[in-house]
Amino acid sequence: MNRKITTLILAAALGISTIGLAACDNKGPAEKAGEKVDNATNKARDAMDNAADKTGDAADKAGDKLKDSTGN
Repeated sequence: MNRKITTLILAAALGISTIGLAACDNKGPAEKAGEKVDNATNKARDAMDNAADKTGDAADKAGDKLKDSTGN
């Protein structure tokens, strides 16, 4: 009889966990807000990377002009 109760409890736990996993597909407001924050952060990072690249390119060009003007 003890084994039947254990089996029943295990089956119920598996059923509940399956339902819980199926419910994970529904995104709540907090998860949606988190995704928006992630997207905004990624866009800001990309913009900063582009700005850093442009600044580096400008610094390289300025350095080249300085070398050319000094004859080094």
